[in-house]
Amino acid sequence: MAAGESAAGTRRAGRRELAFLLLLGAAGAGLVLLAVRQKWAHVEITVPKPLPPSVTTVTGQSLVPVAAALALAALAGLAAVLATRRTPRRVAGVVLAGLGAGIAVAVSTGISAAAVRAAAVASAGAQTGSGVTGSDIGNTTGGGASQAAGTGVSGFPSHVVFAAFPWRGVAFLGALAIVGAGAGVAWRALDLPVMSSRYDAPAPASAAPAPGAAVPAGDRVNRRPDPAAIWESLSRGEDPT
Repeated sequence: MAAGESAAGTRRAGRRELAFLLLLGAAGAGLVLLAVRQKWAHVEITVPKPLPPSVTTVTGQSLVPVAAALALAALAGLAAVLATRRTPRRVAGVVLAGLGAGIAVAVSTGISAAAVRAAAVASAGAQTGSGVTGSDIGNTTGGGASQAAGTGVSGFPSHVVFAAFPWRGVAFLGALAIVGAGAGVAWRALDLPVMSSRYDAPAPASAAPAPGAAVPAGDRVNRRPDPAAIWESLSRGEDPT
């Protein structure tokens, strides 16, 4: 009785561990997807009064598009972790950790003002009423939180302002969560519980014996009688028993 209780406790602990790793990876991917949809920078164009200044917002998705793609791939990797076992599960864990590392590198790499300007030009047409066009956004140089731009083609000065805090850090934290989940799966792949065998492909059914063929004694005990075969035997005048 004690051995059975110990085995049941081990199974419950394994299920909790697997659920924790899956939730950790899903939460990390969710944080990355949330963070890259926020404003990471904007471009301000100063125009003569009484016209208001024009602002083009740039999201993390526009600046680091690979981060969102890797986060979606990580969610698919979590499904692979759930559906695999043993060595394939360990491989899935390693891949998951690699995806998280790729996100961390992508969101921590420096973003230049030129990249913000290019992203603003690409998204200017989608912002209704912004009044920003590719010719309005001047060349940007230098670094820092706010960068004075050169004079644009239109003759108006522009500024690039970085406003990624705290979303860039949130994306990095999500990437670390994905790395941790993948590393945990790779390390514990052989001990984590697997899906029930009822989800496996059914084994092919054995062929029915030909009429009149001898059936092994073990098969007579284990095999259920086929109603159709019984009626055929009765129609031929044979005793199906």
